[in-house]
Amino acid sequence: MSDQKTPFELMMTQAQEMAKAFNPALESFAPKEFEKLWPTMPKDIMEFWFGKGMSKDGLDAKTRLLLTLAGLTMQGAQADTPVRMTVRHLIEAGATKDEIAETIAHMSMFAGIPAMTRAMELAREVMEDNKDDAK
Repeated sequence: MSDQKTPFELMMTQAQEMAKAFNPALESFAPKEFEKLWPTMPKDIMEFWFGKGMSKDGLDAKTRLLLTLAGLTMQGAQADTPVRMTVRHLIEAGATKDEIAETIAHMSMFAGIPAMTRAMELAREVMEDNKDDAK
């Protein structure tokens, strides 16, 4: 095998060097840590903003968030951060682990197994983190 870098690897190395030149602190930047800056909304606020907004008999916040999770699952790996945040919101809105898993699994028929597997990994990660926070 050759030690020569692919064009993509060269581009990534150059981008990393540029980021360090602009701001040396970016060398240790972790995108997942950035998510911690966006707290989960309380259930009542989610219900106010997202639930029953169209009509008093409309969908509640949990159902709307489950639909959001379904759509994000279909987007695949480009939606890692939104998937994690939506799962956190769903937990706050009262969704069970089974409801979250079933929503993601259902999308395998539409988004494919790789997208479903990625979303399931992300959801499991959030649920494990959430379990640790509860202690």
